[in-house]
Amino acid sequence: MLRGINVGGHKSVSMSELANCYDSLGFGRVRTYIQSGNVVFDYDGSNIQGLVEKITKKVADRFGFEVSVVIRTKKEMLRVIKNNPYAGLDEKSLHVTFLSAKPPGMSTREIEEAKSADEKFSISEREVYLFCPNGYGKSKLSNSFLERKLKIHATTRNWRTVNRLYALSNE
Repeated sequence: MLRGINVGGHKSVSMSELANCYDSLGFGRVRTYIQSGNVVFDYDGSNIQGLVEKITKKVADRFGFEVSVVIRTKKEMLRVIKNNPYAGLDEKSLHVTFLSAKPPGMSTREIEEAKSADEKFSISEREVYLFCPNGYGKSKLSNSFLERKLKIHATTRNWRTVNRLYALSNE
């Protein structure tokens, strides 16, 4: 998952160009989903940090800008889905912020203070589940806010996208 491409006319990339970029890295079965930097591909290696660096460099070389790259394996995406603490609530209000690593000794106090009374959040090892019944766009628990408070790169996806990315990994 790439953070911040095709948002508000900035860092514009066509998904076919992005797929070609990943193809050129030798990944198998490259698929993209919607216009926000979701790429599913086959990779046989185990060095995820090296993979992040390789993709980051290739995207910068190919498109002329840097982006944060967050990777989850198929197994990890299934874990994210199964561990949803808000199962049974309106899925249209559910989002997951994927963290690039486990946050270093963080306090949730500032996050708790920033959320509205109706909102809920739950932090797992490398994800923050957000339930925003008034809309994610109106929430103070934005991706940028969480990056600042947790001191880590992140990217957020709605629940439908999370499920679709997992489904694509099985096709």
